[in-house]
Amino acid sequence: MEELLKTLSVDSSCRAEDFLEGRALLINKPYSWSSFDVVNKIRIQFKKYLGIKKIKVGHAGTLDPLASGLLIICTGKATKTIDQLMGMDKEYVAHITFGASTPSYDLETEPDQHFETDHITKAEIQKALQGFQGIQMQAPPVFSAIKKDGQRAYEQARKGKSLKLDKREVEFKDLELLAYTAPTALVRVVCSKGTYIRSFAHDLGKALHSGAHLSGLERTAIGPMKLDGALSMEQFEKLLVTIQTI
Repeated sequence: MEELLKTLSVDSSCRAEDFLEGRALLINKPYSWSSFDVVNKIRIQFKKYLGIKKIKVGHAGTLDPLASGLLIICTGKATKTIDQLMGMDKEYVAHITFGASTPSYDLETEPDQHFETDHITKAEIQKALQGFQGIQMQAPPVFSAIKKDGQRAYEQARKGKSLKLDKREVEFKDLELLAYTAPTALVRVVCSKGTYIRSFAHDLGKALHSGAHLSGLERTAIGPMKLDGALSMEQFEKLLVTIQTI
């Protein structure tokens, strides 16, 4: 881990060779971009600004297009640390809107059911959150990349096929209600690898005898790495302009 953290230092003193050798980049993924969009854009920028035609680039944990926040991009030999990075705890700030559920558990699909929310209070949400603390068995959303019968679940779900995915063990290390302005709660979530925040939002709605969906999500930390140390795509591009080419 100590060696990995050393590769996080990316500034104008870096050389093109440093990225080939291996760097871990903290990027603030923009809303609507897929994680692959970020990887692809960085590959293009390496070629354009640094003259690097061939380089290993990968990300350490997918962030959905409808989410923003911390995405770790690894280059060169640092791609060997991806599995280690993916195993770290994650921190998110989730916007959870009560009163409607959606098939995808987020805003990718339209609401399919509506519910009452008058009974939901800040105190009730805080009480419900306590029930999620610790190890839980969580069912992934059917709109996910998990394979079922040889096909991605989301491909089958989009065709209208009814699916039931096996529950998986996840752990919620910390849950904090940051704010509640009906019908939307702002919740800080610290959780283990493999936790679906969309499923958490859906399950929280059910726990409150209502329905809910994830209306916004920002990843704020991966292990010891924080979003406030990340570069926007624009900042990273400006940095590359100052770096010595091959």
